[in-house]
This record gives sequence, C-alpha cells and structure tokens, in this order.
Amino acid sequence: MACTTFTTLLLQLLLVVSLFHVSSAGRKLDEFVQDPSSVLKYHKGPLLSGKITINLIWYGKFKPSQRAIISDFVQSLYPSKSQTTPSVSSWWKTTEKYYPLTSKKPTSLHLTMGRQILDENYSLGKTLNNRKIVRLAGRGDQKNAINVVLTASDVLVDGFCSSRCGTHGSSSTKNAHIKNKIYKFAYIWVGNSEVQCPGQCAWPFHQPIYGPQGAPLVAPNNDVGLDGMVINLASLLAGTATNPFGNGYYQGSADAPLEAASACPGIYGKNAYPGYAGDLLVDSSSGASYNANGANGRKYLLPALFDPSTSSCSTLV
Repeated sequence: MACTTFTTLLLQLLLVVSLFHVSSAGRKLDEFVQDPSSVLKYHKGPLLSGKITINLIWYGKFKPSQRAIISDFVQSLYPSKSQTTPSVSSWWKTTEKYYPLTSKKPTSLHLTMGRQILDENYSLGKTLNNRKIVRLAGRGDQKNAINVVLTASDVLVDGFCSSRCGTHGSSSTKNAHIKNKIYKFAYIWVGNSEVQCPGQCAWPFHQPIYGPQGAPLVAPNNDVGLDGMVINLASLLAGTATNPFGNGYYQGSADAPLEAASACPGIYGKNAYPGYAGDLLVDSSSGASYNANGANGRKYLLPALFDPSTSSCSTLV
C-alpha cells in the first residue's frame, strides 16, 4: 500500500469502505538517479498472487485513442507471441523474482485485463480527495482485482503535482450478501499531468521544472500526458504486486518506502544519470524514445525495476 507522495495518509472511511491505508512510495517527483543502499527487505506480508484482474476506471474525458494507450499496456503485461523483444512482458518478469524469496510457498501472479468503467460527467466533481479516489476505485470488482482510477487533465487531486504523480493502496469492503465476509482489494490512482505539471510527472517527455536541463524526449505514443501516465502506472503496478498491503518488499520507513520501481528513480536505460533517462531505443519514423514493445504494435517507456537477484536496478536496454 503505497503512493508517490512524501506523507502518510490514514483515513477511516464510512459505509462500504472499512479500511483505507496509503503510504509513500512509487514514483517520486525528484527523478534523480540513485543506487539503492541495500536490498529491499521482505516484511513477511503477502504479495499479490493468482489470477488478478485489472479494471480501469476512467474519470473525466479521455479520447478513445488515449484509453487504448493504457489498455494496450495492460494487455502487454502477459507474454504473447505478438510482442517483440524487448517487451513489456519481459520488463514485468523482474517482479516474478520477488516471489521465490518469500518464506511462504512460492506463488505466481497472472494479470488480466478486466472491465473499463467510464465516468465522463465527473460524478464526484472536478476536485478529488483520497476518500473520493477510494470511492471511485470501489466501483470496480473487489475480489482478486486491482482497480485503477485514471483522472483526466482537468481534474484536481489532493497532492497531485505538489508531492505525487499517483498512488497505490488497498481498501477493505464488506460483502453485502455474505455476513462477516470482507474483501481486500488493491487500487491505483494516476493523474494526467499534461496540463497541470508535465515537467514533474511526465518527464522525460517534457522539460523538467528543476534539476539538470536536457531536451525532452519524443513520447512513443505521441501523447505526453498519456505516455507519462504509463510510466507512473507501471511503477505503481510493480509496487502493488510486491508490496500490496504495506508489509511486502520495501526499503526504509513504512511511511515513505522505496519499492520495486521507486528504488530506481530516473533510470530507463543503461548509463542513466541525473537529467538523462539512459541509452534508449529510438523509432526511426517518429523519433520517439522507448524501451519496450507492447500489444498492437505499441511502444512504451518503462522505469527500471530493482532486481532482487542482483541487488541492482534492471533495465531492458
């Protein structure tokens, strides 16, 4: 249960939501290259395992072409013959290395694409707090699921841009039909930063607002906001899988942990350094930078993941 924020938020929710816990991690706003000082420690809690459905809750107005960028990324997480190397699925395989290291019987995680829910009329308004994010996440299936809330560029979310680009956490809800039956589900929130803070949450596709200044990269799907959302979603998915409930793999304080992706900030390819994302692949026709191939001919830029077998940040290129 973590997020790209520097503070801890603990809210007791009423009605269907009985527990909401979120703590800091994921993608930090200061995208400087760092080497993890120690191995991510396992805190003996469960990792996500089995067949897990990813449901997408679109809040606000997104074009069908924008929704396709995210849904194709989700579908790319599972290996298929249509993906060429380096692939999104090969990037995701690094998370599998965490499972044999647990004290419990090793299991595996199989992510599948679930439902897509559209809320184009801003049913909860255009200003959201964490309570409302959890309410939106609760609209997706709550059993064996990760519910991903994606907010449009004109939606204001508490802490967005000032301290975080997205959040992951968990919530518990009661089953209305079975007495004392409680489901715990993982959720993620990611905002479209194209208008509000592209220099923070859509780097390296936009000039950074601080730190070393370099020319922005061309976004692989020609959409700075959505390609930035993919980076943040990828980071938070890795954290959700390996630290879903705040007692899995992380380094440092539980209130501000470093996780599988946030332990390797600013690294996308080999030879990365502050202000430079690394040596990446470049599409010859569009000039776009990327490091992973996905479904339907998509190209994506994905963050480095901490590899527990080598205690280092692993990149695809």
